[in-house]
Amino acid sequence: MPQQDPSRTEQATPKRRRKARGEGNVPKSQEVPKTFVTMAGTIALYVYMDHIASEMMGLYEHFFRNAVMFEATPQAVYDLLLWISGKLALMLLPIMLFLALVAYVVIRLQVGKLWAPKVFKPKFARFNLIKGLKRLFISPQTLIRLGKSILMAAVIGIAPYIVIRNEMHHFLPLFYATPTAIGVYMLEMGMKMVKYAMLPMLVIAIADLWYTRWDYEENLKMTKDEVKDERKQAEGDPAVKAQQRQKMMEVMAQRMLENVPKADVVVTNPTHYAVALRYDAVEAPAPVVLAKGVDHLAERIKEVAREHRVPIRENVPLARALYRQVEVGDMIPEELYQAVASLLASLMKFKARPQGR
Repeated sequence: MPQQDPSRTEQATPKRRRKARGEGNVPKSQEVPKTFVTMAGTIALYVYMDHIASEMMGLYEHFFRNAVMFEATPQAVYDLLLWISGKLALMLLPIMLFLALVAYVVIRLQVGKLWAPKVFKPKFARFNLIKGLKRLFISPQTLIRLGKSILMAAVIGIAPYIVIRNEMHHFLPLFYATPTAIGVYMLEMGMKMVKYAMLPMLVIAIADLWYTRWDYEENLKMTKDEVKDERKQAEGDPAVKAQQRQKMMEVMAQRMLENVPKADVVVTNPTHYAVALRYDAVEAPAPVVLAKGVDHLAERIKEVAREHRVPIRENVPLARALYRQVEVGDMIPEELYQAVASLLASLMKFKARPQGR
């Protein structure tokens, strides 16, 4: 069926396909299982027919030999029913199991491994009479299914006609044939009818499989906007992510500014960089960076430092090195010990207590 929305030009994404499979929506041809099960049944009967015939002859012989002596009591009839059921089961069960296995394999090859509990949930929208009638009489899918059914019925009906027409001249001699010969002839004709019907059935099944998969892909197609929206959901909306990143940076900056009054000195570039340091031998064996920033944030750090009378010292290479090499909350590396120690030694606070606070 052609897609109804011409804007749906994009192939379905993996997420869209997973969602469809989770809802039990998979490309599954109805004609392929019918055809292959019919073929499998024909092959099974052809291979197993001698055994079935032998078992049936045994049953007939048993009935003919014991019919006169059989006493039809309730218990005897019940036992006979169980015995016949067991015999029929032994004859037919292997064929039925083989057909079930073929049907399972064909379905599994079509849809793969699938477990969709949502299929069992009741969908009350399907009980809408008006929509149901529209789907039944107006839907193109209904017309396509009707066409397939008519074509399949025609194939199955034409095959016996062709065989019977070609065998008309053999019917009269059957009047003189034995029952066994008549039975063999009927089985052969039945097998020939099946063979005549199987080839067009196989062609129809292959065509239906192709159409089913094509129609499934067409119905799964998405618009460009749907693809973009799904990508945004998977990767995150860039605008939202930018806002979140900005808020996180604002929170981090606020926390750093709250720590600036605890600093012993702020090292500046003097314009672009600002790094707040604190040294307490009890807390850490080396100075720790409490805050750092560039441009606007650097100006805010210096403003807070002035408000709380924290010393500000200009040292261009040291400010740049501290900003690039040390994260907030970390101790300075050994290669910067001497430069930072010289800076701290110039402060009155550390001149009074050179060994710590």
